[in-house]
Amino acid sequence: MDRDAFAASIDHTVLGPETTWGDVETVLDEAAEHGMNACIPPCYVAEAADRDGAPSTIATVVGFPHGQHAPAAKRDEAVAAWEDGADELDLVINVGRLKAGEDDAVAAEIAGVVAAVPVPVKVIIETALLSDAEKRRACEAAVEADADMVKTSTGFADGGATVADVELMSGYLPVKASGGVGSYEEARAMLDAGATRIGASSGVEIVEGYPE
Repeated sequence: MDRDAFAASIDHTVLGPETTWGDVETVLDEAAEHGMNACIPPCYVAEAADRDGAPSTIATVVGFPHGQHAPAAKRDEAVAAWEDGADELDLVINVGRLKAGEDDAVAAEIAGVVAAVPVPVKVIIETALLSDAEKRRACEAAVEADADMVKTSTGFADGGATVADVELMSGYLPVKASGGVGSYEEARAMLDAGATRIGASSGVEIVEGYPE
């Protein structure tokens, strides 16, 4: 993978609760300059999409960060984000319903969002909160719902992406490794384990660490 392809695998991210439009502008500029994608809060998507010099791919989040929104609210949020100009959506599952064994409800909720928008949907399963068996069930629900990708983490739980989780999840769908990836070496390890996308707030540092 050359440097350009490596950079294009990174979603340069800013999703903290205190994120300002100025913070988003910085991430958009850095993503565009380094050939990365950007992942930003939904409230700023319309402004980002209309801004000159935006990166080629703008992603945002749905049901973030805990996934406990009503299914109809998630669908509406997804449609609004797409209409505002989002190119991709990162959807948080309802972890509580998964843990309660309500796998059909989890799959139905994901499918509702997938059917509502014509853009790729990545399903955040929040691996730090799940056993391996639960991770497999979450991935199976994403497959059943025709999602495009599974993602390890929101970055707000106590734990993030691991090589073992990426290896497990990549048996089901393409994987976005997110949460705690802060260097080129860590990103490379995730890609080597089977990830196709990296989510990180340290995108610039990761790309600049690419060996010349």
